[in-house]
Amino acid sequence: MTLTIRSATPDDAALIIHFIAALAEYEKLAHEAVASEADIVRDLFGADPKVFCEIAEWDGRPVGFTLWFYTYSTFQGRHGIWLEDLFVEPEARGLGVGKALLINLAQRCVREGLGRFEWWVLDWNEPSIEFYKSQGGVMQDEWTKVRVDGDALARLGSP
Repeated sequence: MTLTIRSATPDDAALIIHFIAALAEYEKLAHEAVASEADIVRDLFGADPKVFCEIAEWDGRPVGFTLWFYTYSTFQGRHGIWLEDLFVEPEARGLGVGKALLINLAQRCVREGLGRFEWWVLDWNEPSIEFYKSQGGVMQDEWTKVRVDGDALARLGSP
């Protein structure tokens, strides 16, 4: 049994959409998952991508992914990585796939001299919270997420 992690390619667009939909279902947010294969191809594999993806394969079969992008800390004066999505198929959980995906991005941070590796976890997702804590993750409870979208974004962005 072998685990490999590879960079996604444009041919993986449908697979990435599958993983996003499965993650959205798990997080009870399926109604928000509206990205298309065309969106993935444009944004991950266009001329100047701003977001990146790795695919985890167990014996050559895709079983998980990470989708991430670079951030910047003005306090540190250094870039970091924001992990937007991490998902492992239920039948592959417990095989070390999630940990390997985290390690892969942590190694990128170290290799590139980045200052932070961050992500969100839903407050009800106890298995993930415990897993992240076991990997050295520290919950940042003092921060509150802010979002502006839809009509509110249109109003805010209107001239």
